[in-house]
Amino acid sequence: MPPKPVTPRREAMGGLAKGLSVIKAFSRDHSALTLSEIAASARMPAATARRCLLTLEELGYITRRGRAFLLRPKVLELGAAYLESMDIDHLTKTHLEELARLTGDSAALSVLDGNDIVYVARTSVRTLVGLEAHVGSRFPAHVTSMGRVLLAGVSAEHLDQYFRTQKFQALTSQTVTEPKKLRQLIEECRRNGYSAVEDELAYGVVALAVPVFDSSGRAVAALNSSSHSRRISKASLVRQRLAMLRKASREISVELARVPGIALSAQT
Repeated sequence: MPPKPVTPRREAMGGLAKGLSVIKAFSRDHSALTLSEIAASARMPAATARRCLLTLEELGYITRRGRAFLLRPKVLELGAAYLESMDIDHLTKTHLEELARLTGDSAALSVLDGNDIVYVARTSVRTLVGLEAHVGSRFPAHVTSMGRVLLAGVSAEHLDQYFRTQKFQALTSQTVTEPKKLRQLIEECRRNGYSAVEDELAYGVVALAVPVFDSSGRAVAALNSSSHSRRISKASLVRQRLAMLRKASREISVELARVPGIALSAQT
């Protein structure tokens, strides 16, 4: 959920914010960028972008190839700090791997970040055609089972804000993009405690998700099991896996009680 507008603090470091904006300009489709492209993406003057790039290059986060700039592996340290602080590796090696073993498919844990979900843990025993998800992957919340579960857990005010700011783009012909219908699906998820989605994120991908709660009963993460629709239907996925997902969710919720990182950073 996008954060509420706040008055800039005098202590805030504008230079740090600009540097992070430069890093965020890079993506899978834009792995090598020129100075002008970075400045345009980060919405800053070229001179400012150049100073940020020179600083990041000196620190080892960015390198150059001709006129193009590229990220270096050191950038992974930024995300690793978040994952390590929550002991995500423990969750992956126990509950998620057990889910993957029992189902013969994929299991993942995600959190809400802005209007997207971000994978913070994932285990798979097979590759889903058309979907390459990994820790750090981001997807629009409205097209995923985990996203709808997480949206079902936010306040009415924040849900209204989400619908005001999100552009509901279709990723397949099956993607639900009509706001009224999406609200109905989110409300249905709130009542039932789960969400199932088929062919909306990518053709052939079917997934079932349930919420994961903190000690106060607040939904701070989502847990899913996904497969290929040729292997199992959405109805069968719910019938066969909902109970085991809820069991795993209860176990992970207990684990999260001692790891406040997700709870403190969850945007609800």
